[in-house]
Amino acid sequence: MSPRRRDTPPPRTGPGEKETLLAFLDQLRAAVAAKAEGVPEPQVRTAGVPSGTSLLGLVRHLIHVERFTFLGEQPAGWPATFRPRPDETAASLLAGYRAAVEEANVVIEACADLTEPVARPGRTPPSMRWALVHMIEETGRHAGHADILRELIDGATGR
Repeated sequence: MSPRRRDTPPPRTGPGEKETLLAFLDQLRAAVAAKAEGVPEPQVRTAGVPSGTSLLGLVRHLIHVERFTFLGEQPAGWPATFRPRPDETAASLLAGYRAAVEEANVVIEACADLTEPVARPGRTPPSMRWALVHMIEETGRHAGHADILRELIDGATGR
């Protein structure tokens, strides 16, 4: 008989739309961070698949996606957001991710109406509703990638 793994159940929320969307997004954000925590160098930055994706690269990319989506900060180039620099550590990027999430959550909390636009300099901005749903999709996709990469590194599974 194989050992049971413990998965985190879906978040319990109240009836509000924003509250529900943010709770599911925060659960995914926490899952991504948890997958990168405690993984030693060089495994945390080593590509686990032919595309070059690493756990640290996923965290770095999601920092940029959070900052772009909710704070309107445009990265110099999206492909580079997946490549951690040699001076970036797991601790520094995880702290940067948590900081980006905190800043994004301030913007989200301040939004009284999900049809309001998010910051998007030089472009037609999407609604906060669209931004939240997109971030759930984006973070969920990369949380799945992180699950696979972590399992390849040390066999850890579950969320």
